[in-house]
Amino acid sequence: MGQDIRLKASDGFELGAYRADPTSAPKGAVVVIQEIFGVNHHIRAVCDRLAKEGYVAIAPSIFDRITPNFQSGYSPDEVAEARKFVANPDFPAMLRDSQAAIDAVKSVGPVGIIGFCLGGSIAYAAATKLTGLSAAIGYYGGAIIRFADDKPDVPTQLHFGEKDAGIPLSDVETIKSKRPEVEVFIYPGAQHGFHCDERASYDKPSADIAWPRSMEFFGKHLKK
Repeated sequence: MGQDIRLKASDGFELGAYRADPTSAPKGAVVVIQEIFGVNHHIRAVCDRLAKEGYVAIAPSIFDRITPNFQSGYSPDEVAEARKFVANPDFPAMLRDSQAAIDAVKSVGPVGIIGFCLGGSIAYAAATKLTGLSAAIGYYGGAIIRFADDKPDVPTQLHFGEKDAGIPLSDVETIKSKRPEVEVFIYPGAQHGFHCDERASYDKPSADIAWPRSMEFFGKHLKK
């Protein structure tokens, strides 16, 4: 359904991206921000799924500045390798690349952003710092706590797993208290990565609630 394309960031850097278009006139567009595993099969599948929902979906390869076209699976060795990319993350560069993706699709209508894991944190930061967005959704973003003093400029929704080993519920409660205007959902028994059906931590009952909730949120806020 989708295709690989090229984007150019504001500093002139060129990066890859995956874009999927709906078969009919788009309702708007959604920028999809990857986990630490690159624009891999799962992230491409998310884009395809959004296209079926009627949105132009685009996933910028935000690790291209380090290793072009990095894609990874979820084995323990692959997870260990992927973690190296976020030992000292360059959030400003990732946000520049996210802005390039927003700019590439804003002509089709209102633009939302959705991110998972690392991408969840970037989606939140994008809501506070980038232009051209109408809504933002973040799934289990561990660095959101670091950005919680920054108020989103657009409606924002966050999803966390109750049993996420990397994001204590105390962090989630801090986010909720600092940002009462943000919708925050906690999924009982769910671990980190609960939405990805290619990960061992996939939790179908939680994912089956979270995705429709996300689509309802975009449907409400991405209106022409």
